[in-house]
Amino acid sequence: MADTAKQMDQRELMTLQHYMKEYGQQAEIFVGQLELLENGRMEALAAIEALEGMLVSDDGTVLLQIGGGASVKAKVIEPEKIFLSIGAEVVVERSNKEAVEFLKERIMEMEASQKKVSETLDRLRSQMNEINKRLESGYQQTVAAEQDQD
Repeated sequence: MADTAKQMDQRELMTLQHYMKEYGQQAEIFVGQLELLENGRMEALAAIEALEGMLVSDDGTVLLQIGGGASVKAKVIEPEKIFLSIGAEVVVERSNKEAVEFLKERIMEMEASQKKVSETLDRLRSQMNEINKRLESGYQQTVAAEQDQD
C-alpha cells in the first residue's frame, strides 16, 4: 500500500517536471517574441528619426545605413515621397508626414503587443514558481520517506 502511494507521488513529480519543461519552452518563445517586438519598435523609431532628419537637411544629404554597420552619405532627391511596407509584401507611397504617423501607430501597436506578451510571460513565470514549490516539496517528502525507511 505504501508503495502505491509512493508511486503516485513519483508520477506526480514526473508530471510536474514535464509541466516545468513545457512552461520553460513557452517562456523562451515569449521572450523571443518580446525581442522581435522590441527590435521592430527600435527600427521604427530609427526610421522616424531618419524621415524627420531628411526634412531638416539643407541639401538633402543624409546618412544611409546599408547594413553590416556600414553607412554612406546619400542625397535624397524627393524627401517628401516615402515608400512604406504595410505588410504582406505590399508597398505604398506616402508623404513624409504620413509615413511618420504610420510608423508612430505601428510603434503603439507593438508596445501594446509587448505589454500583452509581458503579462502572459509574468503569469507563466508565476505558474512555474508554483510548480517549482510543489516539486521542491515533493522532493523533500521523498527524501524524508527514504530516510524513515532506513
